[in-house]
Amino acid sequence: MSYPWLQAPASQVAATAQSLLGWTVSAHGVRVRLTEVEAYTGTGSDPASHAHRGRTTRNEALFGPAGTVYLYRAFGLHWCLNIVCGPEGEPAGVLLRAGEVIAGAELARRRRDGARDRDLARGPGRLVTALGVDPGALGTSAVDGSGPVQLTAPAVPVDPARIACGPRVGVTSAHDLPWRFWLRDEPSVSPYRLHTPRPSKPRP
Repeated sequence: MSYPWLQAPASQVAATAQSLLGWTVSAHGVRVRLTEVEAYTGTGSDPASHAHRGRTTRNEALFGPAGTVYLYRAFGLHWCLNIVCGPEGEPAGVLLRAGEVIAGAELARRRRDGARDRDLARGPGRLVTALGVDPGALGTSAVDGSGPVQLTAPAVPVDPARIACGPRVGVTSAHDLPWRFWLRDEPSVSPYRLHTPRPSKPRP
C-alpha cells in the first residue's frame, strides 16, 4: 500500500508531519501509536536537515521515494527513525519522536529494560529501541510491506484541535522553528528541553 500524500512537495513537510500523528508504526512484534513527530525539509532551506548541504553517502535515503526509512545515530548514542516524504530527489523527512506502545508491550519492556509503560517509546531513541529497529532498516520502505517497519493509518484521524506545535529539540540550527508536533494530554510525549547554545571556544 502507498500513501500519495507522503509525496506532497517538501515545502509542505510540516503538514505531512502533523498528518502522521495517530498513525501506528510497527516492527518486530511491537506496535506504537505516534504521539509526537518533527519535520525537516530539504536542500538549502533547513540548516537542521541532514540534506541541507546536498546528497551524501550518509543521507542518500532522504532522497529516495516517499515512505523510505531514514535512520541516523544521534550523538553517537541512539538511533532515530525518520520517514522520507516529498517527491523522489527532493529530500524531506519526518522524525518519529514518541508514541504509545499499543501492542507487544512485553517485548518492548524487555528491550527497554523494564521501563514504565509511558516511557517505553517516549523519545526518538527509546521508540527505536522498543520497536527493535536496527540499521538494516535504512533505505527500506515503510509503506509497501516489504521492509521491517510498517506505517498504518488510524481508523479515525486525530482531531486537529488536539495537535500542538513548538520548537524542535536537540538541533543547533533553526531550533526555534515550530516544527515539532504532538498530541495534547498524551503521557508518552517527550519533555521539551530548551536549546542551549554551546559556548564558543576562544581563538588562539
